[in-house]
Amino acid sequence: MKKYLKYDEWCVIEDGFDPANHQASESIFSIGNGKMGQRANFEEKYTGDSLQGSYIAGVYYPDKTRVGWWKNGYPEYFAKVLNSPNWIGINVNIDGFELDLNTCKIDSFTRTLNMKEGFLQREFGATLNDGKKVLVKTRRFVSMADTENGAIRYSVTPINFSGKISFTPYIDGDIVNEDSNYDEQFWNVLDVQAAEGFAYLESQTKKSDFRCGFAMKYLIKLNEKPQKTNAEVVQLNKWVGNKVELEVKEGETASIEKYVGVTSSLNYTTGELKSKAEELASYACHKGFDQMFEDHRSKWAEKWVHSDIKIKGDVAAQQGIRFNIFHLNQTYTGEDERLNVGPKGFTGEKYGGTTYWDTEAYCVPFFLMTAPSEVTRQLLIYRYKHLPRAIENAAKLGFKDGAALYPMVTANGEECHNEWEITFEEIHRNGAIAFAIHNYIRHTGDKKYLEEYGLEVLVGISRFWSQRITFSEARQKYVMLGVTGPNEYENNINNNWYTNKMATWCLKYTQEALAHVKSAAPARYDELVAKMSFKEEETNRWQDIVDRMHFPYNEELKVFMQQDGFMDKEQVMADDLDPAERPINQHWSWDRILRSNFIKQADTLQGIYVLEEEFSDEEIERNFNFYEPRTVHESSLSPCVHSVMAAKIGRTEKAYEMYLRTSRLDLDDYNAEVHEGLHITSMAGTWMSIVEGFGGKRAYDEKLYLTPTIPNEWEEYAFRITFKGKDLEVRVNAKEVEIISHATLPAELFVYGKPVMVEPKKSITISR
Repeated sequence: MKKYLKYDEWCVIEDGFDPANHQASESIFSIGNGKMGQRANFEEKYTGDSLQGSYIAGVYYPDKTRVGWWKNGYPEYFAKVLNSPNWIGINVNIDGFELDLNTCKIDSFTRTLNMKEGFLQREFGATLNDGKKVLVKTRRFVSMADTENGAIRYSVTPINFSGKISFTPYIDGDIVNEDSNYDEQFWNVLDVQAAEGFAYLESQTKKSDFRCGFAMKYLIKLNEKPQKTNAEVVQLNKWVGNKVELEVKEGETASIEKYVGVTSSLNYTTGELKSKAEELASYACHKGFDQMFEDHRSKWAEKWVHSDIKIKGDVAAQQGIRFNIFHLNQTYTGEDERLNVGPKGFTGEKYGGTTYWDTEAYCVPFFLMTAPSEVTRQLLIYRYKHLPRAIENAAKLGFKDGAALYPMVTANGEECHNEWEITFEEIHRNGAIAFAIHNYIRHTGDKKYLEEYGLEVLVGISRFWSQRITFSEARQKYVMLGVTGPNEYENNINNNWYTNKMATWCLKYTQEALAHVKSAAPARYDELVAKMSFKEEETNRWQDIVDRMHFPYNEELKVFMQQDGFMDKEQVMADDLDPAERPINQHWSWDRILRSNFIKQADTLQGIYVLEEEFSDEEIERNFNFYEPRTVHESSLSPCVHSVMAAKIGRTEKAYEMYLRTSRLDLDDYNAEVHEGLHITSMAGTWMSIVEGFGGKRAYDEKLYLTPTIPNEWEEYAFRITFKGKDLEVRVNAKEVEIISHATLPAELFVYGKPVMVEPKKSITISR
């Protein structure tokens, strides 16, 4: 772990500069607005180690798959999240010396991410090689209000001299991706243009032909007063900018405000890119930094009203949850059904692809409760529109008749993950996508979604399960062979309990959905039957699988077995591991990991979490007590599920331990990998740890249940949720639970198992 960041309820603060932490900070202090984002790279030149990262949502590159031995069915490419042209750059020169924090003496340094208002700020003092001292202040944001604009305010104050200061704002198209399979650059620069006060660069992705335009305008000020300057226009093949120079006296402040408009062929024709980008930059420059920021700040205030979680008495816990909510909200806004929740968001390029099963398993619960229902609906429609590709993905592996296998990793619906044990075997992702439809309906009551979109997805997924499952003559049971469950430290196993459980659940739920649509919308049902070439007798096999599926179980221990043969492994507890060998995925061979009993993340417990109403408290406790000690929590998705389950069985201290781990996973860099980018999708699990864990929020049979507990470390906590359009606030302390209605209609729910009615704009208090 790294603990170099200060605790603060609303800010992340780095006080003092250590180059060894810089790339981690570049990830942690990233900013975005759903359409684009930026790692916390310095605006001025920095010659030390840095991962330059500027990202545009929906833009990717199909990097050719690189494997040692090609297997039939491999995807042709791995979709890479692209580091796009760098628009934040402002080179600073002081009397002939380049300002570079890698070469000058740093006298003071503070970097701040203000999560409440959504901006990145730095303030540092530096001494250059000739002894001149300067104070530098910067602030930048990508606007939540004007979502194709970014703005920077950068100021320099000479402390012990008077002299010349030059600013060179620029756009750089000569950029690389750190994880390129073949060390190639992914962009062609099509156009660079510049004039005094203006620059434009247009880039095109190779192969995928996305085109992006970046237009820049700026203002120069001295002591807050605009200055007329004679700019030197600099125009190279892949780099374009202006250079302006000022005479500045000791104690005066020279500043530049840089405004950028960013367009892409996702939203404009190629012929419009330049004119629209220039229009956006001019609009921002005319509007001005202060007004741009005020509009941006107001949008963040709206988001925090519904998504904030307040914790009293524990600043580390408070900072952790807000950090996670902040990054979730700036990664995905639900305004564009073509976009999804990228696993690294706008913070890095490590994982590739833009969509994983994480969205449905972890992010959907967050957006269901904190955003209008349309946001989650967009996520589901995203998958519906990829159904033809899911059917193609299954066909490539030999499935037929409309069977659908959704991709493990994708940018456009096509599978683009090239590790065989993931691509071919981690098929449980289908279950998460089906369950998200059910989860959406039970929280919103929107059953019409089934007839509009959902039923087709469910039938395609059920057809896949029906063909993927094998009947074992020896067992006289159905079995699932050659799979990888959520625990990716086990590959090519038979009868992963979670996968088998989700498969049978999907088959049952699809039959229920068919019956509902047939009854509620018979004409639409007939239309869908014809469209899908569906035959009702298909459900005979589905039901037979449900009735005769094999589920590994240990009679002696009375726990569900993660897979066949799990107890053949040497049973060692995670606490018995040498700390010097943790995390094991960075110290052990894969062979050794596969032969161990260690679990990367919740697997059997994932199934119990998802389908909790099917299990007794005793069953949940037995399985938790068996599996958690064997779990090394080396997946970012692991601590949150364990926190929820621990709270469920009354193990509040363990729930709190796991909550801190999930909420501060990136802030404290538990797995020593934050320099590669943050774990955005697991951040939704942090929210689950509080609302579903300590808050005990559940939705069964379209009814809302709360069973709140509170850790000893907290004085009080509060969260806000939306259920069937009704906005409720929940406050919990050691003595009571208060439910406050912000709704216009009465809200009925169950608190500690008893029915409660909260009238509109009223509150009710229940003793704990």
